[in-house]
Amino acid sequence: MIFSKQYIRFNWLTLVFIYLVVIAGSFVRITGSGMGCPDWPKCFGQWVPPSDVSELPEDYKLIFSNKRDKKLKKFASFLEKIGMHETADQLRNDPSLRIEQDFNGSKTWTEYANRLFGFLAGNAMLVSFIWLIWKYRKRKLILLAGLNLVLIGIEAWFGSIVVASNLVPWTITVHLFLALIIIALQIYFIREISPQQKEKISHPKWMYTLIWISFAITIYQMFLGTQVRESIDELTKMGFTRTSWTSELGLPFYIHRSFSWLVLVFIVVVAWKNEQLKKYSSIRFLFLFLAIELFSGVLLAYFDIPGLVQTSHLVFATIIFGILTMLIFRSKISVT
Repeated sequence: MIFSKQYIRFNWLTLVFIYLVVIAGSFVRITGSGMGCPDWPKCFGQWVPPSDVSELPEDYKLIFSNKRDKKLKKFASFLEKIGMHETADQLRNDPSLRIEQDFNGSKTWTEYANRLFGFLAGNAMLVSFIWLIWKYRKRKLILLAGLNLVLIGIEAWFGSIVVASNLVPWTITVHLFLALIIIALQIYFIREISPQQKEKISHPKWMYTLIWISFAITIYQMFLGTQVRESIDELTKMGFTRTSWTSELGLPFYIHRSFSWLVLVFIVVVAWKNEQLKKYSSIRFLFLFLAIELFSGVLLAYFDIPGLVQTSHLVFATIIFGILTMLIFRSKISVT
């Protein structure tokens, strides 16, 4: 089946929207704007959020604290049903999760912008799904696009849980990895509809193995990175400054730092051999983004750098994940 160029380009644009959600979410995190909107999907009960506290009722903190309490109890009941009893008890019994923050206009609109990007990505995926059913009706792709549409709905719902739990660290990690699954499925969908992406790239077995190892380590690195970020958030709340972070972060930080060099070694070998065997631009971009990623990591670990570096660190890690995912979908072991 031949898909139109317009449909293929639209799905590339949808992938860009998904990445914009990740970027906006990271910016929300570094600016501390996650609680800028205390409810979901509305913001302070409005589709267009307020710009000043005078637009809210005097008891707005109590109103949204009570709403959060109800949502937390429902989520705790769900966690109990799947066996997470200890976590459920923590959500029920932690009074800090019910504390409402003072209104801050800039944080409210930062979080609202993040939701707008999510709205664009979700609706782009919905349009793609309807377009697929209306014009192409390919069962495998309908199931794939339908699954990803459901996942982005779950991602949006889980975003409301992140807000309701007052940014409990593990929920942010789950939120990120759901986004990675959505990105991977969208890349696979593009591969299935694009003749160019469907062309297989032949690699020697050892290079094919290196790509898989790099992919696995990158995912583990992103997991460790979220753990380090969560630990930093906790240390900051406890009053520790940047100068004491390294000594307090413990083993995950040192593993994360060491594995960065391991990823570099693997991808340098892949990039070097790529220049010798056949020059694939995707591998060149992979090496470039990895260099930027490692540089931003050094800045974060050893220098007092503004939060935008944190955003770039996550964004380039996500781009590396995307390129490696694309390489895996397109790669095959050379028979010669």
